[in-house]
Amino acid sequence: MRRPRGDRSAARRGALTLAAMVACLARPAAAQVPHPWQMGLQAPHSAVQAEMQSLNTFVLWIIIAIASFVAGLLLYVIVRFNHKRNPVPSRTSHNTIIEILWTTVPVLILIVIAIPSFRLVYFQDRATKPDMTIKVTAHQWYWEYTYPDQNGLDFQSYMIPEKQLKPEQRALRQLAVDNPLVVPVGKSVRVLLTSGDVLHSFFIPSLGVQRYAIPGRMIETWFDVDKPGDYYGECNQICGINHSAMSIEVHAVSEADYAQWLKDAKTRFSTNVPTRPDRVRLAASR
Repeated sequence: MRRPRGDRSAARRGALTLAAMVACLARPAAAQVPHPWQMGLQAPHSAVQAEMQSLNTFVLWIIIAIASFVAGLLLYVIVRFNHKRNPVPSRTSHNTIIEILWTTVPVLILIVIAIPSFRLVYFQDRATKPDMTIKVTAHQWYWEYTYPDQNGLDFQSYMIPEKQLKPEQRALRQLAVDNPLVVPVGKSVRVLLTSGDVLHSFFIPSLGVQRYAIPGRMIETWFDVDKPGDYYGECNQICGINHSAMSIEVHAVSEADYAQWLKDAKTRFSTNVPTRPDRVRLAASR
C-alpha cells in the first residue's frame, strides 16, 4: 500500500530537519567545548590536562572504594547489631586496634593522593624548555595577547556579540572571538599572565590551563597542544558586569600555517589600537 503524498512530504521534512540538526551539532562536537549532559572532564589535548584527568580518575576510584566500604560497614552494623539480635546493648567503650586503624588508614590515603597531586602542581607550574612565550593581559572585559619572541606582536581578543555571529558560529555563542590566540601544534608554550585592572582567571579546560590574572603580578604557566583545532575557555573569576564576555579561543595550527599567520598578523596588527571601548559597550548591550 502506497503512503499518501502528504505523509511522504512530512517524512521528508522530518528527515531534512534531523539532518540540519546533525549539521548544526557537528561543529561544536569538533571544537573543544562543554556539551549538554557531560559528566566528566573535557577530552585532554595537552600533557598537563592528560595528567589532570589521570589524577582525577585515580582519586575517583579511591572515593568509590571508600564510599563502598563505609556503605557496606553501615549495612553490616544495621543487620548484625540491631535491637532484635542484641536486646542487651554492649557496654564496650573503645577498641584500641580500631582507633589506630581509623587514624592511620586515612593518613595513608591522604599521602597516596598527595604525592601525585604535588607532582602535578609542580609539573604545570613552569615550562622547563619552552619553545615560545606569550604574555596574556586580562582587561575589563577582553584579553590582550603579546608575543615577545615576535618583536612584541600585540593584539586584543573580544567575544563576538551574538547579533554579529555568522550562522556557522551560532553554536559557539559566548565562546567565539574575533582574534583567537594562535599557537603551533606540539610546541611548549610558556604563558606569562597578568591583569591591567582587577582579578581575572585564564581558564582553558581541555588544555589544563587555570591561572589567576592578578594586577601587579606576573604568573607563569604553560601548555602544549597535541593536534590542530579550536580550544575554548573563559574567565572564571567574576570580574564585573561583562565577566561573561571574556571568552578565550586558542587556535592550534601546523608550524607552516603558524609561520604564515605570523606574517599576516604582523601586518594586520602593526597599527593595533590598545583598547576598543565601542566593542566593550556593544558586548554589554548584547
